Amino acid sequence: MPDSMASEISPTVRRIILATRILLFLGTCAFVAHSLLPDTGTVATFCDNWLYDSLVFLAAGLCGARALLVERNRSGWLVLALSLALWGGGDTYYTHVFGNDPNPPAPSLADVGYLGFFPLAYAGFILLVRSRVPKLTPAVWLDGITAVLAVGALGAAVVFEAVLQSASGSAAAVATNLAYPLGDVILLALIVGAFSLTGWRPGRAWLVLGAGLAVNSVGDSVYLFQVANGTYQPGAFLDSTWPIAMVLLANAAWVSETRERPIDAEGRALQLIPVSCVSVAVGVLVYDHFTRVNALALFLATATVAAVVVRLALTFRENRRLFELTRREAVTDALTGLANRRRLVSDLDRVMAEATLEAPWILLLFDLDGFKRYNDSFGHPAGDALLNRLGARLGAVPPPDGAAYRLGGDEFCLLAPASIIPAAELIDAAVEALSEQSEGFAIGTSFGAVFIPVDATEPSEALSEADARLYAHKHQKSALRDRPHEALLQALYERDPELKGHTNNVAALAVKMCRRLGLPDTEVEELDLAAQLHDIGKIAVPDDVLHKPGPLTDSDWNLIRQHTIVGQRILSASPALRRVGEIVRATHERWDGTGYPDRLTAEEIPFAARLIAVCDAFDAMTSTRAYRPPLTIGEALAELARCSGKQFDPALIDIFTAAVTARIAA
Repeated sequence: MPDSMASEISPTVRRIILATRILLFLGTCAFVAHSLLPDTGTVATFCDNWLYDSLVFLAAGLCGARALLVERNRSGWLVLALSLALWGGGDTYYTHVFGNDPNPPAPSLADVGYLGFFPLAYAGFILLVRSRVPKLTPAVWLDGITAVLAVGALGAAVVFEAVLQSASGSAAAVATNLAYPLGDVILLALIVGAFSLTGWRPGRAWLVLGAGLAVNSVGDSVYLFQVANGTYQPGAFLDSTWPIAMVLLANAAWVSETRERPIDAEGRALQLIPVSCVSVAVGVLVYDHFTRVNALALFLATATVAAVVVRLALTFRENRRLFELTRREAVTDALTGLANRRRLVSDLDRVMAEATLEAPWILLLFDLDGFKRYNDSFGHPAGDALLNRLGARLGAVPPPDGAAYRLGGDEFCLLAPASIIPAAELIDAAVEALSEQSEGFAIGTSFGAVFIPVDATEPSEALSEADARLYAHKHQKSALRDRPHEALLQALYERDPELKGHTNNVAALAVKMCRRLGLPDTEVEELDLAAQLHDIGKIAVPDDVLHKPGPLTDSDWNLIRQHTIVGQRILSASPALRRVGEIVRATHERWDGTGYPDRLTAEEIPFAARLIAVCDAFDAMTSTRAYRPPLTIGEALAELARCSGKQFDPALIDIFTAAVTARIAA
């Protein structure tokens, strides 16, 4: 018994099952001995009238026990148990009602039991086939059907033909007599067909099950053939084939199967099956040329040949499908579904031959910016999903004659006629398609563009030049991205040199506060940049307003209040400074909501902006201005305290005051 079964059944029940199997085996041995040593006495009567039927019901009980005690394949074994019970019921009725009557009536209730065995045996066997071979291709199904037809043709030509020749009596009697060989032929054909689906490697349990059904079917067929030809001798060894079949079927339900895995029949060649089956069918048709056989055998043989022809057509279609699939996969990127590098090289060959100066093509190579950081932050599955999204968007960019490609990793490509869509529009659309940003990440792209045939006349030359321009663009962006704020600050200082000392002081105060609060280095770096750039928008304020000695008018104040918005707009032009731009925009908001430009209140204002506002005000108050002398540190702290809760974050004022006081004391 397999370990998987044993775990579902109690030890007591396992012992009962084992004892029953041993009893069935010993009883079958006794019946075989009786068949080999004929006896007309009491022992013979017991064996023929009682032991035989008991063995059938015992086998049915073991199959039924398997269905009740083990969940796996329950329906198949239950139907097989019912089929054996019907066989036993028919035989019991025949034995005890007709006895030794040489001319029992036909049909009778015994025939109902005997013939009822066949459809249930078919159903149970097919259910077990489906559990072992869950996925079947049309070609494999056709192999099984072909095997059924071929065996059916052979059986019909031999057994069915013999019974047909000897059948006599009423129409019901003739139909009943012919149903037996037909049932045996179909059952034997099903076994052959099922074994073909497993590639003739059924495993031990299936081998025992198939052997049991085959022994039953072959024994029954030989019996019918001998009866039809008048050569059957009661009490011969042939009578033992049915009990032997019962033993095999009962033990198949409990035999240990060490490799009971589902069989994947998809793609199985099984060329032997069509060749063997068509050979049998042709043999039957050739035999009919010399000795006429029945119409059923001719029909089955012809159907076998037709099935083999259909199988050949399916094989051709499958091979063609596999060829197309292989060819498509060879030029398609598996992740995004875009064309791959091999397809690009092929398309470039074609484009080089078609492109002219009047109708040029454009080749664009792209390399994503920020993708490695995205992968490290969110993981490779998320990175693959991002590539898939970007690839889908890029695939919608080129016109019908163009194509998008993924060359591997985070490298993409686009090839399109430049005469349909202006090159600038095509580049902008492609860059937008390959860009994505959200909280915590920003993905952009660098590119290199080559016009064909203006810049290159060979595929390798075009790829090399596009690659060089791509990495030149990436290097240029990297240089700007590393220190983009320095150029902005230099422009600001050229405009107003006095701001240099102020911005440096504000940044220094803000960084010291960040360190005191224990903020992470990344936040400190971001706040340092925002503090240096918080006045960058003043570039757009006219000099006569920025340096006006007297009071500012309402119009002047409107210009001043725009400088944070202008600052954000300037900084947002660089993806690396977008977050800094959001902080700069909020540096003149007030805790009570009366600030500008968005009238944010309390903690709606970004923390960095609140901190910069405190440092900015303190430095302004302690610095010399044209219109007033500087305040002392104490006076500046007192003013900050007065505005706490109105203009400034009260918690930050307390921390700032404590920090400045501690520094003075030191």
